[in-house]
Amino acid sequence: MQHIPGARLAPRAMAFILAGGRGSRLRELTDTRAKPAVYFGGKMRIIDFALSNAYNSGIRKMAVATQYKSHSLIRHLQRGWNFFRAERGEYLDIMPASQMVSESQWYLGTADAVTQNIEIIDSYKVDYLVILAGDHIYKMDYEVMLRDHEASGADVTIGCLTVPRLEARAFGVMAIDATRRITGFLEKPADPPAMPGSPDKALASMGIYVFRWEFLRALLLEDQGREGSSHDFGHDLIPRIVAEGHAQAHLFEESCVISGENETIYWRDVGTLDAFHAANIALTDFTPELDIFDTRWPIWSYGEVSPPAKFIHDEDGRRGSAISSMVSGNCIISGTEVRESLIFSGVRTHSYAELFQVVALPHSVVNRRASLSRVILDTHVEIPAGLVIGEDPEEDAKWFRVSEGGVTLVTRAMIARWLAENG
Repeated sequence: MQHIPGARLAPRAMAFILAGGRGSRLRELTDTRAKPAVYFGGKMRIIDFALSNAYNSGIRKMAVATQYKSHSLIRHLQRGWNFFRAERGEYLDIMPASQMVSESQWYLGTADAVTQNIEIIDSYKVDYLVILAGDHIYKMDYEVMLRDHEASGADVTIGCLTVPRLEARAFGVMAIDATRRITGFLEKPADPPAMPGSPDKALASMGIYVFRWEFLRALLLEDQGREGSSHDFGHDLIPRIVAEGHAQAHLFEESCVISGENETIYWRDVGTLDAFHAANIALTDFTPELDIFDTRWPIWSYGEVSPPAKFIHDEDGRRGSAISSMVSGNCIISGTEVRESLIFSGVRTHSYAELFQVVALPHSVVNRRASLSRVILDTHVEIPAGLVIGEDPEEDAKWFRVSEGGVTLVTRAMIARWLAENG
């Protein structure tokens, strides 16, 4: 492809989103769906953030590698991301493990997910591949990172998050020199290396990599036959490039998209029940750190056609209301007090019920006089009349999943067990 000096690099790139992981720390919330397909923010899925970042950055060729319980994810992509037009050079390919290497071989690692699709990527004739994790919440302009990669001449550029040094123990951590060249890559180190000039800060990998496709293609084919390799970017390819080639760090604060009144640099791994609950409930704050109302950098998703939310009854103790909350379309809040909660589409709540800091996923139902506090309701869960959850952790733990931070997850299977004993 002919390169015009000063032209945008995003049109010459493909985004490859790794979306096959279960996300086991979300426990039963991922029993029927992969982590990237988990609902977030009232109407979106987690994967919508990586896809929207790519689209808003100007990348119009994308691939999503799926593996674990992918039906929900694939259905979402087909419904919500079906606006790409091939005649304009726009593509979104869904890439389940297709046993292209062996009829019995699924994706063995993150790098293998790309290796098994080399021929498809070749067909798009791209110059760059942007490797993304499909399970983080953030807004980022990948064009800035692509330019950083091109300017440095690196073999790989790694997106890095600046974090307090001791908190970096939970991440893959980069040691860098004064030019941001990566001199070491350590997985969850007990004593993370500090950033030059910032002894209390460290650089954590975001799982975002930019490669020239020609370089990565050769590296993947060589790694494919490498004995003892787990065929994974974080465990095999990145440490090897750091040791033998040129790996460059890109600082997230340079490409983070910030909007609204809150200028906080925002990135979240919502991989635990506590983190998932906190990130959703935080959207109800007066000035949330994540601005999902910004039309200049929208988070695209499946635009379900639905009627407006409705609030009914206006009596003492039986008033349909939502205070400091977000309520999606097709919800009926009937005589229920809802506070600091995030309610997805199709939810029904009934008279005299009380909800405090509840994340109610689509089409869940809360019946009369139920009281829920710090609860996650999975899709299509129906809470029996009068049930109280969130006041007695020991009692809740007999039937439901109570997290370390005191958040209670309720699924249909859990309610079925409760009804078998108490119904």
